[in-house]
Amino acid sequence: MHPFILEALRLAVWLVLLAAIFVPLERLFGVHPQKIFRRQFGTDLGYYILNSVLIGVVLAVPLALLAAGVHQLMPDRFLAMVAGWPVGARLGLSIVVAEIGFYWGHRWSHEIPLLWRFHSVHHSAEDLDFLSNTRAHPVDMVFTRLCGFVPVFALGLAQGAALPAVVVVLGTIWGFFVHANLRWRFGVLERVVATPFFHRWHHTNDALRDRNYAAMIPLVDQLFGTFHLPAAWPTAYGIDAPMPATLHGQLLDPLASRPVPTVVRE
Repeated sequence: MHPFILEALRLAVWLVLLAAIFVPLERLFGVHPQKIFRRQFGTDLGYYILNSVLIGVVLAVPLALLAAGVHQLMPDRFLAMVAGWPVGARLGLSIVVAEIGFYWGHRWSHEIPLLWRFHSVHHSAEDLDFLSNTRAHPVDMVFTRLCGFVPVFALGLAQGAALPAVVVVLGTIWGFFVHANLRWRFGVLERVVATPFFHRWHHTNDALRDRNYAAMIPLVDQLFGTFHLPAAWPTAYGIDAPMPATLHGQLLDPLASRPVPTVVRE
């Protein structure tokens, strides 16, 4: 079968599975009543297709070069020691190290005006559900993932492609969950594992924004002083600046010829 057809089938199967899980749950347990085909649904579906196909291709070369370069720089004895650790230990440490890298890549995308141009595409969503996870400019996704995987490669944890692939798949699945329109609360676990409530406070567009950067482990936010978990749900989402409604408009908007602002968010 032609690779293009296989890729299309893979994306279709994943989308059907995600919709079969999240659509009924969001209809029954939504934070806010929301239509399935809500505003920007088509745009977010376009991001799902684009990023699913493009990001792996774009990241393949820099990650391969990075892996080769790190293996040249790291002492052979250290790499051999890490390679001898149990797979479970390497996987667990890979998740933690990648999470810290993702955290800082994500935080820098809020704090550095040029990076915010690209990351603001993701935050422009005003109606959040599981598919909002896919709304991200490719430049933003590549930058954040490189921030996560550079330390993993540097420590020799990603010897081979299996562990990074597991981290990517786990993070992607969790990303759909934390963006879902679900009113569930998890008590004390919300301080340990990222949930829809935790992440909605990252997407809020009010005075309490720019917190909760962690993708899966809120302990990282607690470590770096950006953790926020009040009792109530946020009421406003989105960004202050206008954002084009179309996919191509959003892809081109960060590249528009205009001065880079001196501050990210006012």
